[in-house]
Amino acid sequence: MSADVSRRIVILRHAKADWPDDVADHDRPLAERGRRDAPAAGRWLAASGIVPDLTLCSTAARTRETWKLVVHELPQRPRTVYEERLYEASLGELIAVVNEVPDDVVDLMLVGHNPGMHAMADALAGEAEEDARSRLDHIGFPTSAAAVVSFTGPWKSVELGSGRLEAHWAPHD
Repeated sequence: MSADVSRRIVILRHAKADWPDDVADHDRPLAERGRRDAPAAGRWLAASGIVPDLTLCSTAARTRETWKLVVHELPQRPRTVYEERLYEASLGELIAVVNEVPDDVVDLMLVGHNPGMHAMADALAGEAEEDARSRLDHIGFPTSAAAVVSFTGPWKSVELGSGRLEAHWAPHD
């Protein structure tokens, strides 16, 4: 595949999680609101014509549950890899994971956690559609939020400022 191909990264924060006292953070389930919001994120992606070729999803229970609810709204199920490194990942760790994606993938989705997901959307966007940038700056990256960042080139070239923020969506804005 040509190195100058246009690619997209869809950055999705998990839906609202519950905080049960007797459950480790990694095993926290979605709250009722999260179970309502995650399908809405999937419907937004489908309506936007965004179906990733590959989804990398954190191994945490709340991200896996979010992804299962999102993917039911998509017209086709992408290949999914549950990636331990996305749990509690820093911005540098997230970029390192993206840099390893095979170049036959054109549209990639990351399903993960804040502050990493917000940092990723913000840091990759060297350019931005005005509406998308103002939305990201105004509402941030709440649970179930999604951002779409496009760039040209191989995955190994993704770095800070290398993309364009095309869209930002959140369920309650």
